[in-house]
Amino acid sequence: MLGVVAGIIWAAVAPRALLQEVGQGEAQLVNAESNAFILADLWFCLIAVLGGAVTGIAGYRLLVRRAGWTATAGLVLGAVAAALLALWAGENVGLGSYNHLLAASATGTFFHASLALGAKSALALWPGLTSLIILLAEYGGRRPSEGALSVD
Repeated sequence: MLGVVAGIIWAAVAPRALLQEVGQGEAQLVNAESNAFILADLWFCLIAVLGGAVTGIAGYRLLVRRAGWTATAGLVLGAVAAALLALWAGENVGLGSYNHLLAASATGTFFHASLALGAKSALALWPGLTSLIILLAEYGGRRPSEGALSVD
């Protein structure tokens, strides 16, 4: 669920490159040096980092302290699924209208490209940050036993 919401947010905020129809079913970039692709990837990274932080913090507080490693495994696998769902939802929002414009527009018509993630390695941010937060919370929050502190 969180992944689908993240994908819809990504589709709403990420910029899209401007295209011009050059022939039936063919379009080219208007500005070959457009930074829309990089900014779309950056927005996905930001949303994935926020999702990983929310998943890691809430998951540790609500599940990992009680259920242990099984909850950690579930959270990490859920974070992988959430990142993939965010990618799927974000790329499919508006894809139908893009395909319709590409097929039905007259030559010379301007329209925006569909959203796509160029940096597929950004998919690792969500589960990676979830894992890192759980790891730091689990081992960074432990206090040494009192027997180990006494040096008589």
